[in-house]
Amino acid sequence: MPAKLNVNIDHVATVREARKTIEPSIIAAAVVSEQAGANGITVHLRGDRRHIQDKDILLLREVVTTYLNVEMAATEEMLAIAVRTKPDAVSLVAENPNEITTEGGLDVINNFSNVQNAAQK
Repeated sequence: MPAKLNVNIDHVATVREARKTIEPSIIAAAVVSEQAGANGITVHLRGDRRHIQDKDILLLREVVTTYLNVEMAATEEMLAIAVRTKPDAVSLVAENPNEITTEGGLDVINNFSNVQNAAQK
């Protein structure tokens, strides 16, 4: 099976949010990534919205022609967004509001009911 590349464009949104402007565009980053041969686009919608915003997910769903993977915590708020926007995949991730970036994996054993609930949606 050939390797596939998903491009994570979170840091493009980080720069945009730091500048408090609309540039650089994550939509442009997604389109250029696909044009360059990426098999998909990945973003992490965090509860604190520090980089990717809800509107970004909606716009990406409209323009991404390959594969859209959205990383998110297994919370009711995040799952509702996933159900509404219908990305090609949802990757459940651990999220700690005090971390600078994701520091560890999701403890599926201790969070089994949340993961099970998310998978059913």
